[in-house]
Amino acid sequence: MGSEVVRKKKNPKTAPLNPNWALLQQKLKLQGSKANFSGPSSHSNGSSSPSVLGKRKQRTDSDPEPDDSQLNILAPTSSDCSLTDEVAMDCEMVGVSPQGNKSALGRVTLVNKWGNAVYDEFVRPIDRVVDFRTEISGIRPRDLRKAKDFPSVQKKVAELIKGKILVGHALRNDLKALLLSHPKKDLRDTSEYQPFLKESRRKALRHLAAEFLGVEIQTGEHCPIEDARAAMLLYQKHKKDWERSVKDRSRLFEKQKKRKNRKKSNKKVVPAGNNVPVLSNG
Repeated sequence: MGSEVVRKKKNPKTAPLNPNWALLQQKLKLQGSKANFSGPSSHSNGSSSPSVLGKRKQRTDSDPEPDDSQLNILAPTSSDCSLTDEVAMDCEMVGVSPQGNKSALGRVTLVNKWGNAVYDEFVRPIDRVVDFRTEISGIRPRDLRKAKDFPSVQKKVAELIKGKILVGHALRNDLKALLLSHPKKDLRDTSEYQPFLKESRRKALRHLAAEFLGVEIQTGEHCPIEDARAAMLLYQKHKKDWERSVKDRSRLFEKQKKRKNRKKSNKKVVPAGNNVPVLSNG
């Protein structure tokens, strides 16, 4: 009797479910399975189930963080590519002597004050190129096959820099390679600017860029556009003090010149005849 009573009490649990209740349970199970599919699982190995949107590559500690400042600091500050009153120049050289130790112009670049290139040409030297110096110059044989001849490049650069403030690093070498001259008063050479010197010694452009601009350049093959932009940015950041020092030096030079001229004019010139004694007739 007791067992029959228990069996009768359990029978209601085995009875068929209400259709509405069964449908609700199916919906709840389905939602639960979707949540488990899209969310991370709690497995002991720490792995997660795949996402519906796909995997996104996770950055590891060994991956370098992108440094946008280094990419953007030398970027042009304007889209204006016109010729400005201030232009920066940089040249790359190749070797032309039998030993390849004599430098000749292989590429010349000019950028305006905003950093946009206004002239950038490969140059075919007059003499035969022995060493392209690719690891530094970035110039390869194919670059010079259709390059412009030296006289036409020289003429064009002379026209572009005439009457301009010329900015650059070690401009003496660039002008020498171009066989050109430029008024000293219009030169702004980052290798000679006093605040950039260390114990009266010149620093390389890459060291100045790292110290004063916080950017690395010339880590491999040199890019003359990048180098010209770095020189121009160095000048622009120190332009106020730089131009003041140029004016002060110019005024000092004029004072010294006037002083010398005054000393020359104050000197008495005695005619040679005045030293001849006069004889009397008596």
